Amino acid sequence: MAPTILIIGATGNTGQAVVETLPKLLQSSNTLSDHRIIALTRSSKSPVAQKLAQLPGVEVIEQNWVEITSDWLREHQVTRAFIASHNEPNHFAEESTFHVAALNAGVKYVVRISTTAANVRPDCNAYYPRAHWAIEALLSSPEFSNLQWTSLQPNIFTPSYLAGAVELIKQYRKTGKQGTLKLMASKDAPVGVIDPYEVGVFAARLLSQENLAAHNKAKYVLNGPGDITGEQLVDLVEQYIGTKVEHVSYQDMSFLDMLYEHSYAPTRQSKNVIYSIKHAPETAWEGKCTASTTSKAVLELAPPKITPAEALKGLLEE
Repeated sequence: MAPTILIIGATGNTGQAVVETLPKLLQSSNTLSDHRIIALTRSSKSPVAQKLAQLPGVEVIEQNWVEITSDWLREHQVTRAFIASHNEPNHFAEESTFHVAALNAGVKYVVRISTTAANVRPDCNAYYPRAHWAIEALLSSPEFSNLQWTSLQPNIFTPSYLAGAVELIKQYRKTGKQGTLKLMASKDAPVGVIDPYEVGVFAARLLSQENLAAHNKAKYVLNGPGDITGEQLVDLVEQYIGTKVEHVSYQDMSFLDMLYEHSYAPTRQSKNVIYSIKHAPETAWEGKCTASTTSKAVLELAPPKITPAEALKGLLEE
């Protein structure tokens, strides 16, 4: 069996880009050309999984990543791994379990997806950035010195940031009527939102590096190529609908009501914990999440190119 690069969340919004980008990078590598890629999925019959299975050197496997053990990693000869975890309240328990298994199995390098850099701190009011901070603290400890790692701290993903704009445009095209344009964005704060696919491309670049030491323990900040304000987003919407937007609700986090009722109330998750998500965009509203914060390594290896306008166009074509 060949040495393996494991992609967890292979059919997700970042993992798919990793799997699609990595084979060509490995083929041109002096030291990694013999490595295969295992793409984990919950359903190998999904259209995305079947598409990935056609790529050279890629094997799609149905496996729940939270059940991966050190024995499983050894059996599949995993030497490097990518993980895009969920952001559920049990995130820390499940991702840290994977990292402990990777350490004990002798995995050499892990690239993980974190969250908005300005939020990754122990006193963040939103719950899930604290979990990412704790994972990074765990990996930084002396006990994990044998496991090299890089944590990617991407800005807000464009599909989430543009969701309200997409919804209103589609509604207007269908009915000719406007509802309220609900935007997570504030009116004036510039934010360097990023397309998740470009985060995956950068992760693939890291996984194909021959010199891992240069990126060990790095926390890279990723933003799109430029900033956008809420007011500029309204302008984009008006270009699509051909008229003025009648009602705008900036800094709108009302989607949390539906999220909690449909996804978390049935499982009796803490409402206090889930609703803390409303604090996550505050650093963006304060102007702390601009494109100027992008890490140098990102600009050198895989500079993001997809603008918010291009991302909006793509979302409307789906």
